[in-house]
Amino acid sequence: MNSKLVPVSEKELQTRIELNYRRLAEGDYYSTENVFSPKDYDWYADKEGRALLAFVSHYKINGKSAPCMGFLMEHLQEHMNEEGYFGPVFADKIHEQQLSGHSWLLRGLCEYYEAFGDEYSKNAVEKIADNLYLKRRGRFSTYPIERSKKDIGDVSGTQAEAINGWILSSDIGCAFMSIDGLSHAYKILKKEEIKALLDEMITVYLGVDKVKLKAQTHCTLSAARGMLRMYGETGEARYLKGACDIMKLYTEGGGMSETYQNLNWWGRADTWTEPCAIVDSLMVACELYKAIGDEKYKTLAARIYHNGLATAQRQNGGAGTDSVVVSGVEEYLYSKMYEAEFCCTMRLAEGLWYISDNKELLTAKTDGCVTKKGRIYSDGDLIYAEIGGGAQDYVEKTAEVDGYKLSPIVKYYRLPKDVMESSKQRILF
Repeated sequence: MNSKLVPVSEKELQTRIELNYRRLAEGDYYSTENVFSPKDYDWYADKEGRALLAFVSHYKINGKSAPCMGFLMEHLQEHMNEEGYFGPVFADKIHEQQLSGHSWLLRGLCEYYEAFGDEYSKNAVEKIADNLYLKRRGRFSTYPIERSKKDIGDVSGTQAEAINGWILSSDIGCAFMSIDGLSHAYKILKKEEIKALLDEMITVYLGVDKVKLKAQTHCTLSAARGMLRMYGETGEARYLKGACDIMKLYTEGGGMSETYQNLNWWGRADTWTEPCAIVDSLMVACELYKAIGDEKYKTLAARIYHNGLATAQRQNGGAGTDSVVVSGVEEYLYSKMYEAEFCCTMRLAEGLWYISDNKELLTAKTDGCVTKKGRIYSDGDLIYAEIGGGAQDYVEKTAEVDGYKLSPIVKYYRLPKDVMESSKQRILF
């Protein structure tokens, strides 16, 4: 066999970055007229936080400032309540989506502070931490783990049932997304009260049976990123172990598909993938490799990039959902939703920054021939599929194996929308 290294293509990466930047800088959804969500949108601060994080991510890549970034910061305060955060003040209840959305706002503000050093963003981080999160300290052990409705929810989560003082979301477990945002707040503020709250949240969430609960994989991987940030700040091994345990559960416990993408919820293979989670999984794998040095995490990260992210980005620069490829459930990889502009397009921006900053860790390895390894055909780290529809015109190479004509997974950012939506890629089991 002729082993070969396949690095991240610089040309491809720069094309992806430019497409995503143009989508964010020129798309109406992210314009000054629309960047703030309507008041009745109950993912409070979610869009604003994701947008700010996306804008800063592109600034970090190449120094480009999206037209709306300054406007967003200038008008942020106008959309906040008297306690310095978005949405109503729920005195006696905890609104799960409010916590989740503000995790992204914390991330965006923290990144903005680290990039520009302004005191406003730092003060805003402290207000959100103090008034929204720290007031809920001591209550996370009451998070409901018994649900009557575990199979609800669309691509965008919705408010579900109210149990035990919690207004819950169909994105089960998304309250613990906040481990990510709060860990960044701790990195900047170094407040021991925030660390104590994080310890409470992490202990609770690590103790939850995420498979039984059918928790959302995205929020779980985001929580793992927060644990890794806390490990970096404190050196405490328990944070690293928590992230390792989550990644093991994700890869071996039914969270990841055969194409290194995710199941949106554990145990729901008939739903869809989510590029937000695919980005998170790559980041967690890379950070675990940096922390531990185990090559399996480096290999996993490379496979996620070269296979899992192949179909996530669309030709317009945004990102959308695909089918979940799992043996016995679905063998075809195809687009299910062209673009999730309200989350995945923005989340992709930080993913592209991270990839550009860590591309040397994402080199794939090939053997020089396509064989059936385990349950699917591949050439080393690269999965091969039977390409159908107009996508056949966009294959990079082909191989004749066992009577099949196979190619690496076709990258959707290269396909016109109509071609992408009419094509399927069959993973042979």
